[in-house]
Amino acid sequence: MNAANTGSSVDPKEIERFEAMAADWWNPRGTMKALHRLNPVRLRYVRDEIAGHFGRSPLALDGLKGLRLADIGCGAGLLSEPLAKLGGEVVGIDMASANVEMARAHAARSGLAIDYRTVAAEDLAAAGEHFDVVLAMEIVEHVTDADAFLKTCASLVKPGGLLFVATINRTLKAYALAIVAAEKVLGWVPRGTHDWNKFVTPAEIEAALTPEGLAERDRRGVIYNPLLDEWRLARDTDVNFMMVFSRPA
Repeated sequence: MNAANTGSSVDPKEIERFEAMAADWWNPRGTMKALHRLNPVRLRYVRDEIAGHFGRSPLALDGLKGLRLADIGCGAGLLSEPLAKLGGEVVGIDMASANVEMARAHAARSGLAIDYRTVAAEDLAAAGEHFDVVLAMEIVEHVTDADAFLKTCASLVKPGGLLFVATINRTLKAYALAIVAAEKVLGWVPRGTHDWNKFVTPAEIEAALTPEGLAERDRRGVIYNPLLDEWRLARDTDVNFMMVFSRPA
């Protein structure tokens, strides 16, 4: 399905960059290796927050059954697939068509029914679609207008629903770790993946979403422990962080 409306938040240069990585998305040792390492932490956080909000067991194998979820900027489906395995009705969207095709092929091999579309968040909003859970994970820092994008995401949340946002804070610490260290020294992600000027602070996210009727439910930092070689949740939101907002029922 082709996008009917690319929307004000879509950055063609970012789409081109991620399309070039499409074939490598599911390679845990490839260009997306950092995201593969991060994925278990963000999945547990999303699962547990959904369980707490909707009164589900976080350990239930079908804990998302009956819930409709939108994974905005889904890439090749690293988060969409485990959410679908937990019983969620997942719509994964991405403006990089090569990523969507890779996502569809991988889901088919995994026996998962996921509704992948090459559309923008604005297209879902224009179609009047709504979801119990909307996820904007590691995408806010890649759009042209973060404020407009966040407001669009908010419009997709049903009454009683949740919106998750995961991104990188605009701090000097984030520049040193997410760009200098991760891109230029360690090579965790390709050079040029991030632009410090497009990073967004938690306060800016809250300022964009509160007027849209959403209330912040939780905020967590995500930090890397080099001794254990793993990511974990923390109070430190100076670099990577996740926030979850709820809309009153």
